[in-house]
Amino acid sequence: METQVLWKSQKESFVQSLEYMRGRMDGKIKSIKTPWSKFNDATTDGIEWNSLTVIGGRPGAGKTLIKDQIVREAFLQNPDEDFRVLEFQFEMLGRTSAIREYSSVLGKSYKYLCSADGKLSEEDLTKCYEYAKKRVVFPIDIVEDPLTVNEFKEQISMYMKDNIVQTDDDAYYKKTIVTLDHSLLLKKAPFEKDKYDTLYNLGEAVTELKRKYPIAFIILSQLNRNIDNPERSEDGKYGNYILESDIFGSDALLQHADTLIGLNRPGKQKIRFYGPDRYVIENDRVLVMHFLKCRNGDNRMSFFRAEFEKMRVAEMETPAQQERRINK
Repeated sequence: METQVLWKSQKESFVQSLEYMRGRMDGKIKSIKTPWSKFNDATTDGIEWNSLTVIGGRPGAGKTLIKDQIVREAFLQNPDEDFRVLEFQFEMLGRTSAIREYSSVLGKSYKYLCSADGKLSEEDLTKCYEYAKKRVVFPIDIVEDPLTVNEFKEQISMYMKDNIVQTDDDAYYKKTIVTLDHSLLLKKAPFEKDKYDTLYNLGEAVTELKRKYPIAFIILSQLNRNIDNPERSEDGKYGNYILESDIFGSDALLQHADTLIGLNRPGKQKIRFYGPDRYVIENDRVLVMHFLKCRNGDNRMSFFRAEFEKMRVAEMETPAQQERRINK
């Protein structure tokens, strides 16, 4: 079999880059805006298509909260964009995710909506019905069955082909946000030695898919166990911060990620003065996004507030820094 020629003229890349820049300048090509200006400002005005965003954090840090809010508000934040959403929800049932969404909109707790913290009123149940009727018009699909990387890849390819847009003159793939609630919940294939192997294969699969299809991937990940070493919870230490090496399987995902975010909730670790700049952490609702890698943006640290009772995250001002006494 004759070997396929793979090289192309550099001219093609320059032509494509100028077309892309013109499209962005004219507003014909846009990123997916998130609900937070701080996030959009750190990246390329949001999440670019053909990209991978990885969010890593401890359990309970708010990773799913952030992912859910991006998806929940995506169609409202981007009314002129035509896209779909495909969610791989291996951690929780679609039913659970929907109740969390009602919680966010109504400002009521999950327990209340399940009549476990007072009986759910008929009025509030009706509000949930009304909200659901408005939401089901949006093209969001869910996969709940755990998959191997190859099965994950196959499902996405099938989904993209199943949603091809046909016009009189052309056919094209529909832009799609694809989320994976936890990379560790992918099943290990028989030929993979361990979870690190799985993550390496995931990174390669995502890179192949984002080059082929107009997909914006959002993948959630855990942190390595050394993040819980006692010295990393000591006030005012650099070790308070989330680092690239803290993301589980960082070597596997870092090279493939366009944006890598380390999410921290210092108050949950009893940290009062965060990092060497000693930011004052008032409570355990303060979230810190460490933008560790922004291929087309700026690395930085931004502060947010978790509103768990409403299942949402809000921006907040950068906290004050602890005053340091100078001995004379």
